[in-house]
Amino acid sequence: MIRRVLLQNCQLQAVRLRAISSSSPRLSLSLSRAFSASASTCRSSIAPDVAKRDDDLGLPKPVIPLSASSVAAMPNLLQPRVLIYDGVCHLCHRGVKWVIKTDKYEKIKFCCLQSRAAEPYLRLLGLDREDVRRRVLFVEGPGAYYQGSAAVLMVASYLPFPYSALSSLLIIPAPLRDAVYDYIAKNRYNWFGREDKCIVMREKELLERFIDRDEMFGGGTTGGQFF
Repeated sequence: MIRRVLLQNCQLQAVRLRAISSSSPRLSLSLSRAFSASASTCRSSIAPDVAKRDDDLGLPKPVIPLSASSVAAMPNLLQPRVLIYDGVCHLCHRGVKWVIKTDKYEKIKFCCLQSRAAEPYLRLLGLDREDVRRRVLFVEGPGAYYQGSAAVLMVASYLPFPYSALSSLLIIPAPLRDAVYDYIAKNRYNWFGREDKCIVMREKELLERFIDRDEMFGGGTTGGQFF
């Protein structure tokens, strides 16, 4: 019975992975390989004969959600549904606080652009920090990521109703959406201000939702100083 449940869970995760990959407008093969490393957690818990039947079905390796303690033990494993944002921006910080308050099922995780934890995501996606400073980055899952207005609206799609309805704005052509987004992003420091260090450090009760919280608590650095 336990084997059967584990197998069903693996197959369900595989189907969800197929759906993400087929619906995403942008795919990254290298990111998909990074996420597939988590499949070993599931496969090691299933007997060899059951695992072989999984292979016979031709299903892709599933992505298994990991606990915070498991992730801490495997720092090189990338996580899904991570919003990487400019941690020194007051506007960005307000948005993150709102999402944390609204996301009662805790589907979204966060990472400050200025932390080392952001580097594997940027490297695998071929982005640099300046790219994300201009347009926020949302890594939804294996091979699926979004920037700018699409990232904001995809995050909204994971929130409870009625906030999830904001994702319907994706029907607006991307050039129009991003024109508004870029205008606000370009002026956000002048309008809302910025800090020298990540603002979330002042509200450490929020760090439970951050994948780089250990780095912050432990005094981890980026280029000699966590900023």
